[in-house]
Amino acid sequence: MLPLIAIVLSLVVILLLLGLCATLMMITKPYPQIVRYDDEKYFEDPSTRLKCPFPVLSDIPSVSLSVVVPAYCEEFRLPPMLDECFEYLERRSSNEPKFTYEVLVVNDGSLDRTSEVIMRYVEKYGSDKCRLVHLIKNRGKGGAIRLGVLSSRGEYILFADADGATRFSDLDKLQSAFQLILRKSKRIGSDPDWKIPAIICGSRAHLEQEAIATRSFFRTILMHGFHFLVWLFTVRGIRDTQCGFKFFSRSAARICFPNLHIERW
Repeated sequence: MLPLIAIVLSLVVILLLLGLCATLMMITKPYPQIVRYDDEKYFEDPSTRLKCPFPVLSDIPSVSLSVVVPAYCEEFRLPPMLDECFEYLERRSSNEPKFTYEVLVVNDGSLDRTSEVIMRYVEKYGSDKCRLVHLIKNRGKGGAIRLGVLSSRGEYILFADADGATRFSDLDKLQSAFQLILRKSKRIGSDPDWKIPAIICGSRAHLEQEAIATRSFFRTILMHGFHFLVWLFTVRGIRDTQCGFKFFSRSAARICFPNLHIERW
């Protein structure tokens, strides 16, 4: 009797899994459909008040670094973050004549004055260095980052959170890690560095004990539970997957962002 019950239960489980797979095949698509409204394909040049088309990720890069900042209702947290960002980038461009940059701030359908705040920086630094990517409809963080990256011109692309939780000077550490990848993977006489697919993830794992000291016991339990699920189902070699400071070569960005399915995170 028991073997028969086990066989029946196994068949039920198999049928349920097959039904789930069939359902997923019917309701999902292998490649994401990227929705972009016409007005979202242009940025405003404050010197002429004309709308200019954004470049596309498949273009040859024309600046050294693109910084993409997703922002939703961030009119208060954006200014200190952008002040630090431009201070670092301006200082670096002065010290390194070949270094050029752009900052793309993606207003993800904000309900406050986020666009006005961004435009102040566009007017201050010019549209060659700062551009507003204005999304008509809120996409979520993933969707905002994707559209920002798809509009970028950089050989390398840095995604940075609007809260300024990571010091901008830490970019030097990410680029040093990229150089290590180059030394291990680059062939003699190969393509330019930006054609080497590489992703460098910033990490605040070394600050974990300090954060735990100020975090409630319940939040600490949730944090460890979330880290375990990430380790179990996704990546195991990255300690801090949630750090909003990630560095991509243009080649890696071309692979990752057009194939990004989840927009809300």
